[in-house]
Amino acid sequence: MNIVNPKYNTILGIETSCDETAAAIVQLTNNRVKILSNIISSSIELQSKFGGIIPEQAAREQIKVIIPVINESLEQAQIKMVDIDAIAVTQGPGLIGSLLVGVETAKTLASIYKKPLLGVNHLTAHFYANWISDTSDNEPKFPILGVLVSGGHTDLIILKGHNKYKYLGGTRDDAAGECFDKSARLLGLPYPGGPQISKLAFKGNPKSYILPRPMIESDDFDMSFSGLKTAVVNLIIKITDNKNKDLTVIQKTDLAASIKEAIIDIIVNKTIKAAKMYHIEQIMIAGGVAANPRLREVLTTMLSNEIPKSKLFIPPFNLCTDNGVVIATSALFNPQEPNPLNLQANPSLSISPID
Repeated sequence: MNIVNPKYNTILGIETSCDETAAAIVQLTNNRVKILSNIISSSIELQSKFGGIIPEQAAREQIKVIIPVINESLEQAQIKMVDIDAIAVTQGPGLIGSLLVGVETAKTLASIYKKPLLGVNHLTAHFYANWISDTSDNEPKFPILGVLVSGGHTDLIILKGHNKYKYLGGTRDDAAGECFDKSARLLGLPYPGGPQISKLAFKGNPKSYILPRPMIESDDFDMSFSGLKTAVVNLIIKITDNKNKDLTVIQKTDLAASIKEAIIDIIVNKTIKAAKMYHIEQIMIAGGVAANPRLREVLTTMLSNEIPKSKLFIPPFNLCTDNGVVIATSALFNPQEPNPLNLQANPSLSISPID
């Protein structure tokens, strides 16, 4: 478990980096992380009407539900605020309006109830979904290759320990999830696009259309998905004769399958390359795109073939997308000095190299 004399045993985690409003309570019990509650309120149905997230609208919805969500997390856990040892909140990155809702709410609660307040990096927190298991055999062991794939970020890092990592590379433009969403919009699919493309792709032939895999052969671990999106635009224009006709159902399913395969090929290729170069056998994925069944399948198969002794860690589906559980769990593993009064939302927070 790698937690020695934890400073806090029971933590309330608050997450509001994007359109979800989430709160969860985790507790260290018998040296295992136990989830006491996990509440998520999403405005995704509202955002889907506009084909994407409108930041101001997302923040307004979060203001409405933040307190009810926190209260429900306490009720589900059957504990009161006085029983909480600390409050952890997403400090960044994310939408500034949304981050402020969570940070200012957390600061207020910390002040009222005299609780330590801990700021958490939303990106590295995603990886901690892989440390929530019933036995130590199912936990990653350092060093670990971490693959973050989400709507806003696609990054590769080597975790040498808790809060000790080496940044290898990431996307230079669009993230994998962003490419899914934008490509889905081109196909006329509703937001969010990732799940929609995956569902449609199941019926399609991924070899029907040849799409580029930008930077897949580059010597570094950077990635690019913007060129893939542009290729999809040009291909659709060609197929539809400059939009004078609509895509057929078969064309849509085959395009969806081809897009999904191209995105997954890039991610898997870079992951295998990094694992081999740095001789790492422990690999874990995290983030919303980690819920993609095809990515899980291909990465599992490729690692088994290319690095037979490797072990892949994949979070449960409900902990891939934004949630308060990973925020609270990250705080458990990464002790810090609480700073409730000076904690500020940071929309530009990144994964900075920490050797």
